[in-house]
Amino acid sequence: MTTVVQAQGVPQQAVAGPARAPMSPEALWGAMLVLPYLAVFVLFVAYPVAYGLWLGASPANYVRLWNDPIFVRAIVNTLVFLIIAVNLKLFLALLLSGFFLYPYSWVRWISFVFILPWAIPSLVTILSFRWMLNAEWGMINQLIFRLTLDDGPAWLNSPTLALSAVIVVHIWKYLPFWTLILLAGRMAIPAELYESAQIDGANRWQLFRFVTLPGIGNLYVTCTLLSTILSLGDFNSVYLLTGGGPNDTTHVLSTLGIRYAFGLAETGMGVATVIVALPLVIPLVIVMIRRFGRAVEA
Repeated sequence: MTTVVQAQGVPQQAVAGPARAPMSPEALWGAMLVLPYLAVFVLFVAYPVAYGLWLGASPANYVRLWNDPIFVRAIVNTLVFLIIAVNLKLFLALLLSGFFLYPYSWVRWISFVFILPWAIPSLVTILSFRWMLNAEWGMINQLIFRLTLDDGPAWLNSPTLALSAVIVVHIWKYLPFWTLILLAGRMAIPAELYESAQIDGANRWQLFRFVTLPGIGNLYVTCTLLSTILSLGDFNSVYLLTGGGPNDTTHVLSTLGIRYAFGLAETGMGVATVIVALPLVIPLVIVMIRRFGRAVEA
């Protein structure tokens, strides 16, 4: 409400309420420092995502995808890849994290070698496997021939063997990372709990079941969810090892989207292929955010 105040010899003036305090120098500098990051976010994240959703919004793209047998095969390959690779990788990481707890010097040297596959770039490691699995002059088939006088299987020319090789390479590449995460979780468990259980007569299996598992159970579930999200977007393991072959039978959704967008110059189909994975990704992300929120509140 506007109030008019008049006094003798003083002209009328309108007072519209309390005046706003000027922005402090700290707030002004904070806004200036945030603006470049906001601009980068809008330019390189918000705009590409919105533009991609617009490109993949046409229902005709999804009709074409469903009628493409390669797309159906890619969905099956993606599910097989996630179910086997993620669960086997986390299970092995759980076992190996217990091995690397031993305070021996030789165990530390093994841990140094063990972490190398994850530390070395994918281009080098996965292409090395592609060379070793070559059916004609690969190192593995040459070794098989020397031992058995058999030529060995065509590893990358069989759909089943090629997809199995992709799963093995993925596990070998990313197993060290998850092992380190679970190792850190094991080391956070108080040693007094193990000592008390040993005094009560607990054996190794009972120590693992009643002390270790409750201590890292939440971490293991969180790692499984996060590994599923990351593995769904693992483009390198498939593309560098098989390229989606033989005859486009080892494609997963991530590589199939690249095939459509860049190999066939059909950007809308490529984006639609990626959008198909959102019903799986979004629930996992929501669960992850809720778990992190509960962890912060605790």
